[in-house]
Amino acid sequence: MAEGCMMALRYGMVFFNLLFWLGGCGILGVGVWLSVTQGNFATLSSSLPSLSAANLLIAVGTIIMVIGCLGCVGAVKESRPLLLAFFILLLLIFFLEILSIMLFFIYQDEIDHYAQRDLKKGLQLFGTEGNVGLTNAWMIVQTDFRCCGVTNHTDWFEVYNATRVPDSCCLEYSDNCGLDNPGTWWTAPCYERVKDWLNENLVALWIFALCTALTQILGLVFSMTMFCQAVKVETFYA
Repeated sequence: MAEGCMMALRYGMVFFNLLFWLGGCGILGVGVWLSVTQGNFATLSSSLPSLSAANLLIAVGTIIMVIGCLGCVGAVKESRPLLLAFFILLLLIFFLEILSIMLFFIYQDEIDHYAQRDLKKGLQLFGTEGNVGLTNAWMIVQTDFRCCGVTNHTDWFEVYNATRVPDSCCLEYSDNCGLDNPGTWWTAPCYERVKDWLNENLVALWIFALCTALTQILGLVFSMTMFCQAVKVETFYA
């Protein structure tokens, strides 16, 4: 009976980590595709230029692939070192996630102020050479969220040194529409619009976070159970 349970646990662990690994491959593939076709797409930060959607997806996909591979091979071979490595890496990531969430809520106001200041600084790089990713990101954000600037459409006045905004701020897009009457521009701040969107989708975000946490906990339990069983078997045959 116990042997049958361990066999089921082993196959479950292999299947779980195979899906985990395939998911990592998919995320990595999307990240590489974005990097090749869109450059530093969705880079809004001037102080963290490497913090782009493509680079984040590549990093996350690679980490998931490595962890999934460790768990899968460790389960197939019932290898104690690989199972232990899988457990430690997954536990470390789990604790880092909890710590990040705690720090975010503790320093939420400070993060808000820093983010707004950094985004405003990034506006100065809009349309400049070598900042295609940042430029494209702002154009997409302002078009999709129907907003203009970080905290106000007047943020762009300091960038252009004139009463002007990018064409993506216009209610109806056309070439050089950013030079027209301010009444034809979006005036809502992008920072608040994005925050409102996140608040509207907060339930979905928490469900995703809980599912992720549950998956990680199950991975920790399965890997440690198999590790302990491998130790017992090795001790028995020693």
